[in-house]
Amino acid sequence: MAKFAALAALLTAGIFLGVGLGTGGAQLVTTETTTTTVPTTTTAPGTTVVTTVEQTTTRRVPVPATTSSSSSTDNVPTWVWVVLGILALGVIGLIIALATRGGGGGPSGIPPAELRRRLDGAVASWAAQGWALENQTADSAVLRRGEDAMVVSIDPAGQIGTRPLGPPR
Repeated sequence: MAKFAALAALLTAGIFLGVGLGTGGAQLVTTETTTTTVPTTTTAPGTTVVTTVEQTTTRRVPVPATTSSSSSTDNVPTWVWVVLGILALGVIGLIIALATRGGGGGPSGIPPAELRRRLDGAVASWAAQGWALENQTADSAVLRRGEDAMVVSIDPAGQIGTRPLGPPR
């Protein structure tokens, strides 16, 4: 569930970033054509001939797609702010729901009966390997095989742990 909350937070951040980048920076490209006329006069005996040479030059000129204003909120439509507000409320609600979800057995929400069942399963697994149960409480058990002894315990998150004990006194 924490992965889902992180994904929702990233989605919201991406939307904020996308709206911020989407309001500016786009450009249109127009083509500007310039025609130059160069008259050339040639005089032959008794006649005058005028020849015109045209040369066309084309260049690309970037033109801003939007006009800038003094306030960035003027460029963002109202419906975008409404959608962002709804998304923000959804993320906040999700965080609150994850933080306050019910259940017993500690911060992980695993009920005590489930923790006990997991511990019993771990003890049974060790017993199948030749270990004998010496003592058991709600969250730990002492197992012995010959001179070797160990404690099998379970934490509130449901994780099983073992540690060796010294020889009996």
